[in-house]
Amino acid sequence: MKSIEKVKKFAKLNDFIADRVYHLSGEGAFEVLAQAQKLEKLGKNIIHLEIGEPDFETPERVKNKAIQAIQTGHTHYVPSSGLNDLKEAVTTYMKRTRGVNVDSEEVVITPGAKPVIFLTFLMLLQPGDEVIYPNPGFPAYRSIIDFAGAKAVPLPLLEENGFRVDTNELKSLITSKTKMLVLNSPHNPTGSRLLAEDLEAIAQVAIEEDLMVFTDEVYSEIVYDGDHVSILQYPGMKERTVLLDAFSKTFAMTGWRLGYAVLPRELAGYLTLLVTNSNSCTCTFTQMAGAEALLFERDSVQNMSNEFRRRRDFLFDRMSKIEGVQIVKPNGAFYYFPNIKSFGLTSREMAAYLLQEAGVALLPGTCFGEQGEGYLRISFSNSMENISEAMDRVELALKRLKA
Repeated sequence: MKSIEKVKKFAKLNDFIADRVYHLSGEGAFEVLAQAQKLEKLGKNIIHLEIGEPDFETPERVKNKAIQAIQTGHTHYVPSSGLNDLKEAVTTYMKRTRGVNVDSEEVVITPGAKPVIFLTFLMLLQPGDEVIYPNPGFPAYRSIIDFAGAKAVPLPLLEENGFRVDTNELKSLITSKTKMLVLNSPHNPTGSRLLAEDLEAIAQVAIEEDLMVFTDEVYSEIVYDGDHVSILQYPGMKERTVLLDAFSKTFAMTGWRLGYAVLPRELAGYLTLLVTNSNSCTCTFTQMAGAEALLFERDSVQNMSNEFRRRRDFLFDRMSKIEGVQIVKPNGAFYYFPNIKSFGLTSREMAAYLLQEAGVALLPGTCFGEQGEGYLRISFSNSMENISEAMDRVELALKRLKA
């Protein structure tokens, strides 16, 4: 009798969960990874092209700085907004990479990139506010907009436009309730990059319509054709922009959980307050390592970017030869977003088929929104040998579908 009562009690636990939690969604990359690992346990050989994580080691200089920091006792609380040395390093980095003068009081350090998205959206959005976000796009944008109680308004990124923002389309989505625009360049999952003329037009719209802009630039150092351009560089935008950058992609520091926001001083205090009430502060010795990375690790960043360029070019030649697949050559990040509509399968069906039949793990485009239907995301953060083998397997599997 007691055990039955316990079951009934636990069955009602969902009644305690706040409705807002049901608005959160997971990430397809980790779901596919789990499926792939199950197959590997059964003895199947899987090539992983699903996870967006650089397959490089954190630079030795950066690792050694963290070790030294631990050994010398830097393992205690620090201010919620971050160590001043790292904040100053960010200002130096912003000047060098964007040509923008930033004060250290306009920088807030966080444990990874996602807290910047999560806490900024909670800080700025209220129920009824509308937020225009890229679709396909990083799934956390939509998830956290919904969680905050705002209305998510998708901005379609179309293949025929190189997966870049169409300013006319953007204007058509703005209403009296539109509060914020989310940008991501270089872009996950398509690898597109906004050009100077795109950003100039977007900046004009943001000023005319009095919009806040949230710009996710975590792939800013992985660009292939031209230089990275930030909307922060345009007149009038620094006062209405929250810029997100992080260390995971640029310095192969995914597990270190280190990111930062650059935002107007008036907002930085409120973001810091949210950090204080959520995670207190960011790990001390990882911050010290981060400052080392920003100030001294140019060569390792360039070497990694060059290797990604080599893989990008190889994949372009290789996938161009696969019948039925259409591709747009990416200008940044380390993703391809091939069009597989000719095969008559949904994105999820195709991803499942290639995992089972070819032993290649990649993501259905719908992990990034409804505009991703008919596409797959391929991460080329794997060795050239594995990428080549994966494409051979994919081509054979797709030929069987066409037969």
